[in-house]
Amino acid sequence: MNMPAFAIQNARHNVAPDHEVVIIGAGISGIGAAIQLRADGIKDILILERSEDVGGTWRDNRYPGIAVDITSFTYSFSFEQNANWSRVFAPGNELYQYTRQVTSKYGIYPLIRFGIEVTRARFDLASHVWLIELGDGRQLRARHIVSACGGLISPKMPNLEGIEQFQGDVIHTARWPDDLDLSDKRVAVIGTGATAVQLIPEIAGKARQLDVYQRTPIWVLKKPDHSLPGWLKTLFRTVPGLQRTLRGATDTASETLMVLSAIYYRQAPWLVRMCEKAGINNLREQLPNRKDLWEKLTPKYGFGCKRPTFSNDYFRTFGRDNVELVTTPIKRITSRGITTEDGRSRRIDTLILATGYKTFEKGNIPSFEVIGSNNINLGDFWHDHRYQAYEGLTIPGYPNFYIMLGPYALIGTSYFKMVEGNAIHLSRCIREANRRGATQVEIRQSVHDNYFHNIQKRQQNTVFLNHNCTLSNSYYFDHHGDAPMLRPSTSLEMLWRAKHLPMDHYRFSELDSHASHTPGRQNNGSGTQADKRTP
Repeated sequence: MNMPAFAIQNARHNVAPDHEVVIIGAGISGIGAAIQLRADGIKDILILERSEDVGGTWRDNRYPGIAVDITSFTYSFSFEQNANWSRVFAPGNELYQYTRQVTSKYGIYPLIRFGIEVTRARFDLASHVWLIELGDGRQLRARHIVSACGGLISPKMPNLEGIEQFQGDVIHTARWPDDLDLSDKRVAVIGTGATAVQLIPEIAGKARQLDVYQRTPIWVLKKPDHSLPGWLKTLFRTVPGLQRTLRGATDTASETLMVLSAIYYRQAPWLVRMCEKAGINNLREQLPNRKDLWEKLTPKYGFGCKRPTFSNDYFRTFGRDNVELVTTPIKRITSRGITTEDGRSRRIDTLILATGYKTFEKGNIPSFEVIGSNNINLGDFWHDHRYQAYEGLTIPGYPNFYIMLGPYALIGTSYFKMVEGNAIHLSRCIREANRRGATQVEIRQSVHDNYFHNIQKRQQNTVFLNHNCTLSNSYYFDHHGDAPMLRPSTSLEMLWRAKHLPMDHYRFSELDSHASHTPGRQNNGSGTQADKRTP
């Protein structure tokens, strides 16, 4: 692809960056960061997107039944409410169109270069710029990098013997083909997470036989979903504040259910118990005459250990004559079907993998190499020493670098809330650097360490460390045994901190004054630094 000369050039030996800010990724977080930066007067922005359109997860996922799992009033930008959702829980294609509409309305499309993959970024101490290597071998210089690659971008494939020998169609839900026809097919679905809960009821009526292979059951609550009538959409458009008021109500409900129950488990275990009772009631109401399935479909771990979901027909699907729930572990995939450990083989035509995405595995967040001023690959450091970042956004040793979905960044209610908070935070850093005439911004090690220790202290109150979560097989957890996906905080606290945290928590340096800087050593794995730099 031919790139504009102003945007990408060959490596050169001056100190001037090609762009002040390069955002990597044009999903929700990349678009949100660009909107905030432009609103704050930062104009020299380039967005690199490896696909051919915006939308990220909502662009890529097109499996039957895909929809948001919290209300659309909450799952959207607070500054750009949509009066035209078709349902309370909007289908996925409407979220995809929403991202496109927002991108167009706020003038972000001209900033984006599509079909460009970033493979590596290295911070150059001599010039205080990031040297960004592209998939086609060219190089780009940026003063600041915003990593907005998202978390759910790399499908997680199951490690099953013989899967490469299967002669039928093998489909991961993240790569659903538009022309797939399951009519009269024998279908197997592996996985019973949130994706499967949406998918299974949609395909059960089409397949001749549907076998669902469950390793870990999921908590499923009733879904208060309804179509939104035209008169209500008209009111949203004509009555100022009505939709904001409704958003406030759904925010409060989501915060109570998805956040408070998880992060304040020790203080309010009754809230989790209440949610668990609601989940059990939902199961039994949908399958009143199938007591043989109740135990199999009831989680043995606490509500909140992994993300719960909502459905009014998932459990009911297992009452169909053509649907079988298989809980015996899989032994191998054969050329024509699946054999379980009890020796039984089931023949299938199509194998669907609802096995989710990689999250905090090395090479996924971020999805490209990041070499900081410490000459350490960020992915290697996190993998070896625990995932950690100040406010889920910045890391010592990686100046001028902001990762939108960093460790402990995600707020349990809505991805959009995290995006808005982190966009405010990073914009403040960049604007403060410009105000001071600084060319380098780096979180102070002592501030970062204090924050990380506080996060670990807060984790002691959460459901993750207190309610049998080891049985959940949750993507919230990493190989260290930590749960770095969710921030143990309310969204109100997160947004307040983003707007008001002291900028003196960061070290701002000018290029000349930094010439003799020698970076200190990184954390020793406990969140402290052996060789501290003096603030």
